[in-house]
Amino acid sequence: MKNNKYKITVFSDLKEPLNNTLKSTVGLAKIINADIALFHVRRPSEVVKTESQLSAIRTINRESNAIDKKIQSIAKSFSDDFGVKISYSFAIGNLKNEIDAYIREQKPDIIVLQRKKTKVLDFLGDNITQFVHRRHRGAIFIVDDKNIFEPNKELSLALLDNGEGIADIEFMDSLLSHTQKPLKSFKIVKNPSGLKASNEFRGKKTIEFVFEERDDSIKNLSKYLMINNINLLCVGRTKNNPAKKSDNSSINSDINAIVGNLEVPLLLSEVPQ
Repeated sequence: MKNNKYKITVFSDLKEPLNNTLKSTVGLAKIINADIALFHVRRPSEVVKTESQLSAIRTINRESNAIDKKIQSIAKSFSDDFGVKISYSFAIGNLKNEIDAYIREQKPDIIVLQRKKTKVLDFLGDNITQFVHRRHRGAIFIVDDKNIFEPNKELSLALLDNGEGIADIEFMDSLLSHTQKPLKSFKIVKNPSGLKASNEFRGKKTIEFVFEERDDSIKNLSKYLMINNINLLCVGRTKNNPAKKSDNSSINSDINAIVGNLEVPLLLSEVPQ
């Protein structure tokens, strides 16, 4: 168990409402004892529309003040409502460079990304999700605008592939202590008849759901997650390719396929050492 508080950072382009994203983030922060930071990056081309250097400087200053006030208002509102510390910062510059610098300097334990209607946050096509997968070795929390990870409510936790790759998450004990019993475990395999049942995860009883691998396997998984009222699905990442699921994963697809087709909040594990 970590002695100091965990650090959770929400990356947002501020183009989508943040209410439900921050609600889900607060829900996780309360369980694992974490502080929250909100980070926003704005492209210079979105701010400066003139070639005049003096006008550009004035525009940047004016826009910086506007961004600061907007983020401060959002952070203060949720801090007051839920009693969780939320700091904030922003940068005007190259998206990937600023995010990379933030990850290296601030070293967040968990990064939060918003799932949009058709894809996870990508800052207007810059493929930031894949970039974060590669640069951030810690956990990634993918939140859904419709299915909220509500603060102060009991957790309904599910595991993909019997928790393969997530058993050593540092704050897993905190998650399990807030989880409805028994746990749910989902697995998709080519030959279900030859699969050995697994009924336990870190000493907790699990109910295992096994699906035969087909073209609609992920769709069926999504349906069962909703039927069982799952509000957090844990997925393991690999050491050599953080954008892939655990090496022993039963599903023959990468994490982006899972993220794009499941509508529950996802916790992608930290990358194994």
